[in-house]
This record gives sequence, C-alpha cells and structure tokens, in this order.
Amino acid sequence: MRIALIGQAAFGAEVLKGLLQQGQEVAGVFCPPDRKGKADPLKDAAVAAGVQVFTPGHMRNQDAYDAMVKLNADLGVLAFVTDIVPARVFNAPKLGSICYHPSILPRYRGASAINWAVINGETETGFTIFWVDEGIDTGDILLQKKVPIGPDETTGAVYFDKLYPLGVQGTVEAVALVAQGNPPRLPQDHSQATYDPPCDEKVAGLDWSRPARQVYNFIRGCDPQPGATTTFKGEKVKFYNAAFIGDAPQAPAGEILEVSDKGLKVAANGGALLISRFRTKELGKVKAPDFIAALKPQVGERFGQ
Repeated sequence: MRIALIGQAAFGAEVLKGLLQQGQEVAGVFCPPDRKGKADPLKDAAVAAGVQVFTPGHMRNQDAYDAMVKLNADLGVLAFVTDIVPARVFNAPKLGSICYHPSILPRYRGASAINWAVINGETETGFTIFWVDEGIDTGDILLQKKVPIGPDETTGAVYFDKLYPLGVQGTVEAVALVAQGNPPRLPQDHSQATYDPPCDEKVAGLDWSRPARQVYNFIRGCDPQPGATTTFKGEKVKFYNAAFIGDAPQAPAGEILEVSDKGLKVAANGGALLISRFRTKELGKVKAPDFIAALKPQVGERFGQ
C-alpha cells in the first residue's frame, strides 16, 4: 500500500521507520522546512531511508497539493501535525487519510489534549487513530487504546512514557488494519465531545484561590510546557517538578512555609506543595538551590501577590 506521510519531529520519524519495517511503501514524506539550517528529524529519517521528501511552507500551499496528487497514494497518514491540512490534500489519497490524536475521542479534542486531561485530574486517557474530515478531531474512529494517568504524573511523563511509544505502535497498527481491507469507521458520539483551547501562555496563570489538589494538577498539567505561571516579588515565575504534600499549617495560599535545598514548601487551600524547579526570565529554568540563592525567598513571603 502506497503511503503519504505528513508529520514532524521524533514521533513522525518513528512512525516512518515503523511503516517501513512493516513493509509498507512510503511514497513520500511531508514535513516542515529546515529551521536555522537544521532539518526536522522526520526529514533526516526519510533521507536516510531513500524516501522522497517535500517541505512546503504550509500544507495549504499549491505545491503541497500538487505533490500529494503526483504521489498517487492509497492512504495519507498524519503523525504529529501542527499545520492545517486542507481537505483537498487529505482527501487526495484513494482511501483518504488517518490521524493520530492523544485522547480518547470525542473527549479532549484540540491541540493540548494531554495537558487538559492532567489539569482536570483525569485518571485515564489514551489515543485515537481517526479518519480525517474537515472538523477538528471529529472523524470516524479507526483505533483507540487507553492508558492510566498516575496521580503525580506530568503531561511530559504521560506523553513520553506512554502516549509517544504506544502512539507510534498504534499508528503503524492502524495502517496495517487499512491494508488488510474493511477497516473500522466508527462514528464519534458528538454529544459527548469536549474541546479545550491550546494550553499556552494565555491560560498558564496559576489561580491560588482553587483547592490545593486542583492547583497541583494545574502545575503538573503545564509541565513541561507552558509552565504554570505565578509571580514573586513582582517577577513572573514558573513552577515545575511539584509534589503534593497534603495537610499543612493554616496559611494564605501561596505563602512560603519552608525553604530548603529540596525546594519551597508552599501553602495552598487545604494542603501544601513542594516546588523543586523554577523558571524566571533572568535565571532560565533552574533547580531550587539556584532559585533560592538568586531571589532569597523567606518563610512568610507569598507567591501570587
């Protein structure tokens, strides 16, 4: 089966390798142009495998469509795509296109599905391979698999330890199902759909008025990107590597309860948190001892004021 692969980064490169190992014919690869002279990992993998590479500025450009048509592919595979792929491109392959998404659709549609699942305290997520249509993650389901979210796992841990490797395997498995003929096309229950905006700087502000567990979930859901944001001594500070402590002395949320090399113990509503990594504009991302040496936080001072 002739495959047109659209993707980027290490995920796209691993999908390419998996498809080739499976014996699929990857007719061409679409990935972002080189940035500052550095090629995308998917491009490097394609060149190493002797697969034709296309690097349009955008998938909506005419050259992207023309290249897709000339490939005469049976199936399009979208593996970690952040660009908008127009219908005429994803419909050009004979069987249409399939796409990987890191949630159990129809829940958590959108670009930051893992972040919001962690932020909302979900104990389970997964991935979906779906048939691409003109909606945002609305197409019929081909394959789904679930994974647990541990109570202390960050977005980074859920992705890199679980959804990355399983997603690569699942995408390759889904292509095999299509190649075998009569693959599943299960309509989504759109009445159960949820959609969240990108988890970026616009939504990264930490709300200290929320219960301690929700504050903790927000920090780990924003870790490693975009970083839960608060302020200290008038300066923007991001939190990473948080731990939930539980019960703590009564103190205003955001107040520093303890300063040590392990981190800052900070009060929250109904509990406390230990923050062991920080980011500021001047320091960059640093461990607690470096943050403490630079900003000299004291017990009784507060974040978020």
